[in-house]
Parts: sequence; structure tokens; C-alpha cells
Amino acid sequence: MIYLSLFYEFFKIGLFAVGGGMATIPFLMELPEKYAWFTTSELVNMIAVSESTPGPIGINMATYAGYQAAGVLGAFTATLSLVAPAIIIIIIIAKFLENFSENPTVKAAFYGIRPTVAALIGYAVFQLIKVTLFAVTASGYQPDFTGLLVCAVIFVLLQWPKLANLHPILWLLGGAAAGIILKL
Repeated sequence: MIYLSLFYEFFKIGLFAVGGGMATIPFLMELPEKYAWFTTSELVNMIAVSESTPGPIGINMATYAGYQAAGVLGAFTATLSLVAPAIIIIIIIAKFLENFSENPTVKAAFYGIRPTVAALIGYAVFQLIKVTLFAVTASGYQPDFTGLLVCAVIFVLLQWPKLANLHPILWLLGGAAAGIILKL
């Protein structure tokens, strides 16, 4: 049963998360409320791991979430179901490619989808900020001053052109080191 649920949820995410992997985050944020596959804090860790590893973030997150839910077979099921809608749509589009690409209705639909994708990504950023920089307490969200300080320091450091041009791996390693030091 868990595999059918994984397939259904990730097929739905793959079908409606237009705009790339970051657009999957709002859909993934709903899963901890529906299923006991992972918690919201584990989701934040999944996002960090998926951003840090090679490959598309959506596929990395589906694989990680599927593994958390049901092991290796769950990872395979979630990943396959996430990419299945894209494969199906690409096959259909390829069949009708000549008429499809110049169709004014299709152009208008994609024009209308752009702001929606931007809003979905903006919502994902808002959710990540909320979970990362604020602690959930009984009275609501309280600022996590350590997280806010680290975020502010990194933002200031990124304003210097020489530091801003450092390879992203160095920033990830620095962030990991800061997290380890500040949690000790």
C-alpha cells in the first residue's frame, strides 16, 4: 500500500510541479501532514542534501523521500513516479511537435504559467526561510538568532565580488562547518 501511495503522491508532484525541482517543495511540504514518511525538519534536511548533491533537485528529493518512507524500493518508486509524467508529456508533445510549438493557445498558456511558477518558487523560499530561521514553539514562530546571524553573515560576505565568485562547494563546506561549530 505504501508503494501505491508513494507512486500517487510523486506522480501528482511530477505532473503539477512545472518549473523545475524547486517547484516540488510546496508539494513536498504537504506530505508530512498526510503521511508519517518524514517530518518537516527531515524535509529541510532533504532539501539541503538534494541541493548539495549532483543531479536535479526534484529527483534527488523524490529518491531521498522514497527511501525515508520505504527503503530502496520506495526510492525507486518515488523517483520513477516523479519523472513518469514528464516522460509521458514529452512523448505526446514530440508526436505533435510541429503544430504544438507555434500554437498561440499553447504560447499563451506557457506565458500564464511563468508567474505561477515564480509564485510557487517564492512560496518554497518563504517556507524554507520560516523553517530554517525560525523555531516552532507553542506560541508560534520564534526567531532562531543563531540561524539569522549565520544567514546575515553569509549575505554580507556574498556582497564582496571575490567571495561571491567562490565555488558553491566552498560555501556548502563553510555552511556545514558553521553548523557543526554552532551546534557544539
